[in-house]
Amino acid sequence: MKKRELISSLFLSAGLALAGLTAAHADVLDNIEQSGTIRIATDLGIPPAGMLTPDMKPTGADVEVGQALAKDWGLKYELVQTTGATRIPNLQNDKADIVVSTLSVTPERAKVIDFSHRYAVLQSIVAGGPGLDVSSLETLKDHTVSVTRGTTQDTDLTRKASKYGFKVARYDDDATLVTAAVTGQAKMVATSQSLVAQIDKKIGKNNFKPLFVLQNFDLAIGVKKGEKRLLDKVNAWVDANIKNGRLNAIHKKFYGNELPEDMRGSK
Repeated sequence: MKKRELISSLFLSAGLALAGLTAAHADVLDNIEQSGTIRIATDLGIPPAGMLTPDMKPTGADVEVGQALAKDWGLKYELVQTTGATRIPNLQNDKADIVVSTLSVTPERAKVIDFSHRYAVLQSIVAGGPGLDVSSLETLKDHTVSVTRGTTQDTDLTRKASKYGFKVARYDDDATLVTAAVTGQAKMVATSQSLVAQIDKKIGKNNFKPLFVLQNFDLAIGVKKGEKRLLDKVNAWVDANIKNGRLNAIHKKFYGNELPEDMRGSK
């Protein structure tokens, strides 16, 4: 009996040791530091946060944020192209180490990933062409609002559609949503203020304008759930670069305005 107990104890100890090794290898920050590369998921279809230059080089506010973080940490920057719907799955499936891609902080998302301190803000609006008598959720009845699948606008409006009597049409990425609006397929969209400006510029003659504000969102860097060491390091970087004005400078460069006053020079 004692021999059996000894053998069982040895097997248990070995199993615990193996589990400990597995847990250690699962630490994302360790993996980043060992590889010397940080994989950052960013959508390149949402100017000015993420886009391509005429010679097909990534640029935009979120691209520069990711590049700055990688440089400060002494790491190689690897961009993982994503869409609104695949940002969180990229973290969960270990295709990216962090997400820097206009990721709004919401209670639903906070259940499956961890968020850094906010590094920017995003205004979510409903916009459309001339002749639309729409100024609030209550006036959306019998209308169709187009969104990018998996975004906060998709989640928010899908939840409210039956109450206010409107329909939601979904597009797989922001680039497709923009094309639909420019070609007239999407008469009304719910998206970020910056994307509305892009649509209006393509249409011309100021024919696509904000109708009303849905919500103001804090933008944060997404980290896989439970990766405290990585999250703490990201938070320290965000705090330092809010305080020194670097994140404000990046925001102003691409969006044309500064971060909210309550962010500048503080957490």
